[in-house]
Amino acid sequence: MGKGGKQEQQKTVYTWDEIAKHDKREDRWMVIQGEVYNITNWARKHPGGTKVISHYSGQDATDAFTAFHNDLPSVKKYLKPLHVGSVKDTQNRTIDEDFRKLRSTAEQMGLFKPSYTYFGLYLGHIMVLELLAAFTLIYFGVGWAPFLISLAFYGISQAQTAWLQHDFGHLSVFRSTRLNHVLHYFTMGFLKAQGGWLQHDFGHLSVFHNTKWDHFFHYFVLGFLKGASPDWWNHMHYQHHAKPNVLDKDPDVRVEQLFVVGDVMPVEVAKSGKSSFPYNQQHKYFPFFIPPLLFPLYFQFMLFRHVYTRKLWIDVIIMGSYFFRFCFFLVPLVGWGWTFFYYEAFRIIESTWFVWVAQSNHIPMNIDHDDQKPWLKLQMAATCDVEKSFFNDWFTGHLNFQIEHHLFPTMPRHNLYKIQPLVQSLCKKHGIPHEVKSLYQSFADIIKSLKHSGEIWSAAYHQYHLS
Repeated sequence: MGKGGKQEQQKTVYTWDEIAKHDKREDRWMVIQGEVYNITNWARKHPGGTKVISHYSGQDATDAFTAFHNDLPSVKKYLKPLHVGSVKDTQNRTIDEDFRKLRSTAEQMGLFKPSYTYFGLYLGHIMVLELLAAFTLIYFGVGWAPFLISLAFYGISQAQTAWLQHDFGHLSVFRSTRLNHVLHYFTMGFLKAQGGWLQHDFGHLSVFHNTKWDHFFHYFVLGFLKGASPDWWNHMHYQHHAKPNVLDKDPDVRVEQLFVVGDVMPVEVAKSGKSSFPYNQQHKYFPFFIPPLLFPLYFQFMLFRHVYTRKLWIDVIIMGSYFFRFCFFLVPLVGWGWTFFYYEAFRIIESTWFVWVAQSNHIPMNIDHDDQKPWLKLQMAATCDVEKSFFNDWFTGHLNFQIEHHLFPTMPRHNLYKIQPLVQSLCKKHGIPHEVKSLYQSFADIIKSLKHSGEIWSAAYHQYHLS
């Protein structure tokens, strides 16, 4: 158990002050629905990763627990051996009760039920439309009409595929080598980015609401079709959802080597004196570093490091199958050097697309240390929405409803817009801002917030080290 030995083990009722003390690596407790659980040893076995569950050590994890798990009765069976008591004074906060009523309403409205037609067609496009596009060019030739029809197949599918890039790689669409290459790079990046949205659905268990099936297709889309590790994605992304924009807990804001974000990090970095990087210029160099290089450099290194250090051989094999297929098609055509160049080129496009979309909802928002906000306030402080439109929905993979996605991560993306009005009503009741921006404004706010944080760092650095 935790510290305190037999005397503590015999207790059945604990105060919040007592529970809060159990937040160490060797001693972790958690509260779910008023019951206290010792997760010290279980954290190492947790399917979602050690860190995501540990981020709630010494805290109430009721709403986070509900948000991440679909089959609550089955999951609760794992909690029984971990039970050590109950809370003396349950935190019956009105905001928590109202949010749980909202979730219950969403369940009654059927908003957690996926449309298998929607996801079936979406995933089916990966396999069927890729073949149709290739067949169109091969059978009908390389004229304008076949080319546009082929391109339409890929645009409608909104999914990752390698067939159209294969056609561009063959220089079979246009007679201009340069134009074929340009369209090849664009299409590879476009399709990889769209595949990223699809794997995101499976990763959140929001397609089948069945852990085994969602995990299977997550491995198929992210591993086999995109060459990445689902285990690594879960490890990083679940932490982000559990504690978004929380310093030392959300991996997405561990960026102090190159950037400072929010109002708190700039002061802490300046005060520490560990770096005198020109953060006051970060709004100028950000577009040239993070968007284009996050996937080709940092993510590639981190995901290979992750699977190697953790000996995830299944991930290695599935990822390897992607790279084998990629090289099998391209190397005979262009050689190893150009194959490497092709790979990095479409990763840059994919990375740029992803970063601008993902960070438009988060970087301009509040970034601070963990102050144990209620679930609704925690997610609202870290996220914002982008206006609904056909283009915005398509371009962002429906993550323009980032607020609703964070509040209900297992809700199928095609239902997020339906819950938005109810979320807005609840926020209004509790005086919480619900921000909805234009796509352009959301991108502009990334630069504005980086400039603001850089100015805070500059002022603090001069105060602590140059005054």
